[in-house]
Amino acid sequence: MNKAQIFEFFSRLAEANPAPRTELEYGNDYQLLVAVVLSAQATDVGVNKATRALFREVETPAQMVALGEEGLKQHIRTIGLYNAKAKNVIALSDILVRDFGGKVPRDRDTLTTLPGVGRKTANVVMNTAFGEETFAVDTHIFRVGNRTGLAPGKTPLAVEQKLEARVPGPFRRDAHHWLILHGRYVCKARKPECWRCVVADLCRYKPKTPPPAAAKAA
Repeated sequence: MNKAQIFEFFSRLAEANPAPRTELEYGNDYQLLVAVVLSAQATDVGVNKATRALFREVETPAQMVALGEEGLKQHIRTIGLYNAKAKNVIALSDILVRDFGGKVPRDRDTLTTLPGVGRKTANVVMNTAFGEETFAVDTHIFRVGNRTGLAPGKTPLAVEQKLEARVPGPFRRDAHHWLILHGRYVCKARKPECWRCVVADLCRYKPKTPPPAAAKAA
C-alpha cells in the first residue's frame, strides 16, 4: 500500500469504530497488566470470565501478593498455562511492590523485565494504560498486516516496525485496537469475511471471500 491508501485504510476503520478499545475488562493499570499477561494464548472472553471475581478481590499488587500463588490459581485455572501464569503474576506483583511503589512502569524496557511480560504485553499496557503510540503485534495484527499488504513481515517485530514507520499520525494511538478487532471479527484466519470488509478494495488479498448464501438473500 502507498501512503494515500494507508491513510484511507485507517480512515475507514476509524469511521466504522471511532473509539476502539481493548475487550479485556479491568479497573486500573495494574489489573490491565495482569489481564494482558493472562491473555497470552487465551481469549479475552476466557480471561474476563476468570478475572471478574479476582478483580473484585484484588486491585493492587500488594493484594495479589497477599492472595498468593495458590489463591490465584483458584481464580484462573480455566485459563491455559495457568500454573506458569500464576507464578509470573505473583512474581511481577512482588517486584512492583518492592521496586516501584506498587505502580506499573510506563516504559517498555522496564516493563519487559517483569516476569511474564514480553514486548507485545508491554506495548499493550503502554498504549492502553498510558496512551503511548505503540503497536502490539498479536496473531491478529500479524495476519492483517501481511494479508492486506499494510505491514508485511516475517516476524511480529518486523510487522511492528513496518507499522511504526507507516501508520499516519492521526491514527497511531488507536491503530493496534482497530487492527486487532478487524482481525478478530472480519479478517479472520480461516475464512476472512471480505464481503463485509470496509477496506476490501485496498487489500492485496486476492481470493476475496464471497458472501454466504444467507447474506446474499438478505
